[in-house]
Amino acid sequence: MSSPNTTVSGTSPPTRTTAPPAPAAAKTTARPRPRKRPALRVPRSVRRAAGPVGLLALWFLTSTTGVLPESVLASPVDVVQRAVDLTQTGELPQAVAASGRRATIGFLIGAAVALALSLTAGLFRLGEDVIDASMGMFRAIPWVGLIPLFIVWFGIDETPKIALVALGVTYPLYFNIYGGIRSADAQLIEAGRMAGLGRLDLIRYVILPSALPGALVGLRYALSTAWLALVFAEQVNADAGIGYLMSNAQQYFQTDVIVLCLAVYAVLGLLCDFAVRLLSRRLLAWRASFEGEGA
Repeated sequence: MSSPNTTVSGTSPPTRTTAPPAPAAAKTTARPRPRKRPALRVPRSVRRAAGPVGLLALWFLTSTTGVLPESVLASPVDVVQRAVDLTQTGELPQAVAASGRRATIGFLIGAAVALALSLTAGLFRLGEDVIDASMGMFRAIPWVGLIPLFIVWFGIDETPKIALVALGVTYPLYFNIYGGIRSADAQLIEAGRMAGLGRLDLIRYVILPSALPGALVGLRYALSTAWLALVFAEQVNADAGIGYLMSNAQQYFQTDVIVLCLAVYAVLGLLCDFAVRLLSRRLLAWRASFEGEGA
């Protein structure tokens, strides 16, 4: 009888394999990530106003310290005081009303002419051959230099002033609308034809919407040009208007009135530009556009 300690020949006892001890885990302390402070974002309205406010502050400082003499340019305080005085006497509101009437009539006439010419030249090859070259030629003529000729043609009444504004409005509107029509995507036009759209429907649903962004850009230029043309027009034999006030102030070296009139022109132009921006946002809401990067 074999003892329990004896092993059977030809077999080896099972070997026990022990796994090596796992290395001790390194003690790591997780450092909390520093929280990023939210960047201070200045509203866009404040950033837009920073430039004009800075210029006004610089103007005020240079005037109060004597760096900018009053004989060269009146201080902002004097300009504001003169604005209050002219408003109380009624001269400034009457001047703004007269200038606004001229600018409105001249703009409407110029816009109607530009729209008719741009549609004719943009939609028809014959119209392009007849109109576009002539408009390019007349555009090279400085419209301010036509003031003496307008006085000869229309006299010294309101007509030459309105005609000058209308002429200044016509060119930017015409070229932007014409360019917008001719930049319409040819593939969209071809797709519209394959969908069964006629010529009028193509113009209404494809070509004119494609030209709308360019037309609105031209509208912004046209409105600013209207006020610029009015500055020159009202210097010629005017008996009312902002230019009339400025012309009288020039004779008496009243720099505060001159600066006030220029500021009124600037504010009116800024209001027109703001109105066109709002109109563009509503009319072009369907169009995805790049609005800049960053804050």
